[in-house]
Amino acid sequence: MSRWPLVGATLLVGCVAIGARATMRQDAQAVAQRNKERSAQAEAAGLAQPFTGVTTNGTVVPGLFTIRSTGVSTEPVRQAASAFLAALTPEQRARTRFSVGDPEWRKWMNQHFYVRQGVGLNEMSASQREAAIGLLRASLSAKGLQLTRDIMRLNHTLGELNTDNFVEYGEWLYWITVMGEPSATEPWGWQLDGHHAIINYFVLGDQVVMTPAFWGSEPVTARSGRYKGTSVLQEERAAGLAFFGTLSAPQRAQAVISTSKTGNDNLGEAFKDNLVLDYAGLRGAELDPAQKRQLLALVGLLVGNLRDGHAAVQMREVERHLGDTWFAWIGGDDPGGVFYYRIHSPVVLIEFDHQRPANLRHLAADPSRPDPEHIHVVVRTPNGNDYGKDLLRQHYKAHPHSHAGVAVRSP
Repeated sequence: MSRWPLVGATLLVGCVAIGARATMRQDAQAVAQRNKERSAQAEAAGLAQPFTGVTTNGTVVPGLFTIRSTGVSTEPVRQAASAFLAALTPEQRARTRFSVGDPEWRKWMNQHFYVRQGVGLNEMSASQREAAIGLLRASLSAKGLQLTRDIMRLNHTLGELNTDNFVEYGEWLYWITVMGEPSATEPWGWQLDGHHAIINYFVLGDQVVMTPAFWGSEPVTARSGRYKGTSVLQEERAAGLAFFGTLSAPQRAQAVISTSKTGNDNLGEAFKDNLVLDYAGLRGAELDPAQKRQLLALVGLLVGNLRDGHAAVQMREVERHLGDTWFAWIGGDDPGGVFYYRIHSPVVLIEFDHQRPANLRHLAADPSRPDPEHIHVVVRTPNGNDYGKDLLRQHYKAHPHSHAGVAVRSP
């Protein structure tokens, strides 16, 4: 038998393989270009107006936030941020650093396609990645660190459930930026941005503002794969349902916005910094003492992702406004069902939402309806103090100096 047919066949297979690789590269480039365009469009629309903050009527309530000493040191956070920056190469550091007033703060999005700035954990060495996790460890509570890391792990699970698509989904597809110079006295902060995990962390002296913050997952429980058994946001789910269960019939009549949960209901996610959202539902003043304690505990589950001392500071702030805190609900009270709840006061906005399937539509029984396996949670500081903006404004008003990109409003 002649060897030439074999050679010809080998050459043909090789040509096909080369062609396939070229097609894959072209497809990847096309996807990257589309993602870049979609990201630019989202930013253009979301940043078209200067920052005001979440309000009930378009006007910020003044005097809610003041520069003061909390008595809780931020030195561990400063040291961890400095160690993280020192671990980067000069080129990585240049991509990671922004001024404290840079619009980069407002450039975050939950969706996986979003093109992010900063340095990705996927491109870091082991020691650099450990320094990045060290920054999270110093800044968050043990619970907050566990939740954030488990969400990152479940993003790997999502890749497994999409035929091992680790180009779009993965444990280390998260980016960090640092705004300002880590300092004991001057304002600065950092941001983690990736699919289902976003943390904005502003520091001024010993004060911390950790909003907007976003935690979510699809799926919320890994039933197979590398991280089988990992589960997130189940305590927040159960506690919300349990609090709703304490409401009397008249209280429920006030709290329930709708008994029908057919879509996505979160309102304060990406590029909604200037959301106008009036209070709705049941007012905290209408709760009995036990219910008030239970509502505070529910808030504490999310605020408690912040490092313990600063979480306690924020919870005291929340408690001062408990009478003017509103609880709203969409859905029923089926333990296995889907629902949305909102906790809204002058100083905190929390939304918990069961969402429609997004990246696991191919596994959903009904992709058009919300699913218990897809949860989004967002936490914001209304009335102009997301990203610590109101504290930053006050700081620059008291200490005028160069602060490019910072809008200083009159009180």
